[in-house]
Amino acid sequence: MDKYKKLAFNTIIFAVGSFGSKIFSLFLNNLYTKHISPAGFYTKSLIETTALFLLPLFTFSLTEAVVRYSLDKKYEKKQIFTTAAVLIFAGLLLMILLMPFIRLIPVLAPIKEYTAMLAVYVCMSAARSLCSQFVKARGMVRLFAFDGILTTMTLFFLNVIFISRMEMGVGGFMLSVILSDACSALFLFIAAGLRSFLDIHNFENKLGKKLLHFSLPLIPTTVMWTFTGFSDQIFIGNLCSEEAAGIYSAAAKLPNLISMLSGVFFQAWNISAITENDSEGRDEFYEKVYRTYESVLFIGSAALILLIKPVSAVLINYDTFPEYSAAYLYAPLLIAAAVFTCLDLFLAGIYTATKHTVNSLVTVFAACGANIFLNLYFIPRFGIYGAAVATFLSYFVCYWIRIADSRRYVPFRFSALRNIFNTCMILLMCLLTVGQKDLIIILAAAFAIVLFNIKAVLAAVRTAVHR
Repeated sequence: MDKYKKLAFNTIIFAVGSFGSKIFSLFLNNLYTKHISPAGFYTKSLIETTALFLLPLFTFSLTEAVVRYSLDKKYEKKQIFTTAAVLIFAGLLLMILLMPFIRLIPVLAPIKEYTAMLAVYVCMSAARSLCSQFVKARGMVRLFAFDGILTTMTLFFLNVIFISRMEMGVGGFMLSVILSDACSALFLFIAAGLRSFLDIHNFENKLGKKLLHFSLPLIPTTVMWTFTGFSDQIFIGNLCSEEAAGIYSAAAKLPNLISMLSGVFFQAWNISAITENDSEGRDEFYEKVYRTYESVLFIGSAALILLIKPVSAVLINYDTFPEYSAAYLYAPLLIAAAVFTCLDLFLAGIYTATKHTVNSLVTVFAACGANIFLNLYFIPRFGIYGAAVATFLSYFVCYWIRIADSRRYVPFRFSALRNIFNTCMILLMCLLTVGQKDLIIILAAAFAIVLFNIKAVLAAVRTAVHR
């Protein structure tokens, strides 16, 4: 299958599988804000982020290596799956032994009572991630997409039962995630016949070293990326209040609509980036895909900022806790930050495809360092708005470092002027939306973004259809 057509086909499959599940996830935010206070919402976010820290640390980010090496025909898939599973199991055992020490970390004080559930939460997430990524790497994209729908529907209905009906709050959220991930892992294990790939005799010590050599640089990368994404909430929680951090956390869920656009594409792109790494015309392929991807992100973000108030009213419930009603004011700049997060991930795909994962680590250092410094500077002066500014600037810095560095390995062409123009228009929309005035100028900026980017999108559609 032609590489453009294959990318389009996989994107459509992932879109079918992801769109429904993402919509369910977004509506869960309404459920959470109705039944969980801002302080409780901060605790929920702290649990999710702690899990995101623990997963790469104790699974050694091996699911990334599973995808990369499973797509390489030189390696036996049975050996990859078994070797990764054994190493991940050993890491999770170590995590369980160390879990009691989490109670001693001051910043994690709000989640002390949930540490036992957190250990199970991480284990189930790791099991599901291993199974789903291996299924995707085997080319079973329809099954992968179907599992995404099934898992999110399960999560949605479990949340309704445990949070809405039984009023279990944060504990109900955790129990819902644990059970939905467990069901997903079991479903994939049976449906994809993964039992035939799991045999201790297929464990390969040399292969394990290769997998770890690839994945270990990704651990600090993932950890720092997670910290960069959540440090603003930690700083708000300590410098302002847990309630303010909870409101900011609710606002941070709104850019998930942009992440939804990106996530659908990125799953398909990650496969294409690896399989096309040594092909002819690789640089031109990257150029066309990047231009389209960037254009879609900016058009989507402009539309979301334009509609942020009604979208916020749908996704955030103000009835029980009216404090959430101000969340939409912090969302526009977070939407702009989400655009650059998505572009950063695209460029990270180059490091994965070319096996330069250390560069991914080095570039994220800049984002993490900038985020800490900017949070300490802006939050005491501007409160929640300061955190949004810090988030945007840190991802923006990472993007420009990566666009310069990654193109040493895949020298595709890109237009700096196009990106700067789009960024200026988005920031103008953010400023005017927060100020709640000049709707005509906001509309004009959105129209300019669409006009400036639509050509690249239409060209990509024509290319995919004709091929």
